[in-house]
Amino acid sequence: MAMPMSLQISMNPPSSLPNQHLALHFSSPQPHSHLLPFMRRKSRPRTRLRLPCTPRRALEEPAMPPGSAAAEEDGDASFSVVAALQSQYNEIVVVDTPESRFLLLDSTQNIHSLLNKEQKWTGSYWDEFVSLPAIVPPGPIAIFGLGGGTAAQLMLQSWPSLQLESWEIDGILIDIAREYFGLSGLERPTEAGGFLSVHIGDALSQSATVPGGFAGIIVDLFCDGKILPQLKEVSTWLDINKKLMPNGRIMVNCGGAHAEVSNGGERPTNTSVSNGSWLQNSTIKALCQAFPNELSWKRMAEQESENYLALTGPPPDLNTWSAVLPSPLSSNVKHWKPCKLA
Repeated sequence: MAMPMSLQISMNPPSSLPNQHLALHFSSPQPHSHLLPFMRRKSRPRTRLRLPCTPRRALEEPAMPPGSAAAEEDGDASFSVVAALQSQYNEIVVVDTPESRFLLLDSTQNIHSLLNKEQKWTGSYWDEFVSLPAIVPPGPIAIFGLGGGTAAQLMLQSWPSLQLESWEIDGILIDIAREYFGLSGLERPTEAGGFLSVHIGDALSQSATVPGGFAGIIVDLFCDGKILPQLKEVSTWLDINKKLMPNGRIMVNCGGAHAEVSNGGERPTNTSVSNGSWLQNSTIKALCQAFPNELSWKRMAEQESENYLALTGPPPDLNTWSAVLPSPLSSNVKHWKPCKLA
């Protein structure tokens, strides 16, 4: 069921990973009993689903033509749908492979969360969020748009003493994340005292805050494959900024390389960025206006995903930042660049 865009949808954005068509079997999911009324019935034993590959597979294996014998055989042998249901806010599909588990949401069937079974890093924008704690004060970090918890999983693995406060509007999605993406394990304190606290509600509401403010805020809010319209407004970012403690920062997923641009599709002429590789979109334009001379940007490598990221606050010292991060983050952070309005 399509959700009106006026409502604040708190969920992870689609990945821009390469994709291929695969024929998948729908296996019989075993949901919690309270999820049964939401299960979508499938009248056919097979359906064709647009499933993006994992980053490693996309790089190492050539894409198979849709409908080819190899694609059919590979899909039958390696991919299964373990949950498919409709909540008030989302069409939710969980796809399992030998290497990874994927959370697909809404009619776009884009990846909103990824759980790797044999390796830590995803090779996508979720990894970049892990670098934020190194450049913010000690204190709680918020995740606005938890989805299946990919970012939270990676952050607690790398910073086990972190206090993470997350907001997600879809309670059924949180149940699915606990069942299939290990979210319940993140809610238990680590040996170092870190944990994830999950709040069901609107991430952009006044109640999405903590006493004393957040040291950092990760914003990852999309609906139907598009960034929330509120994030294209300067006032929204000023309100979010009020939830930070002094010297806190906001890190934002601004969408893919083909995100909606401002000015009716025209690239703005009043914004200049280094090396000319910038594709200006409405979200980053609003951020530049809200935080003049205190916004940085980067674009993920094309073979990983083409998402643009933004970071508020004074431009960090990239060498110092890099030195305290593990690989591959240590090299990734060196690609941040300042964004300035002309």
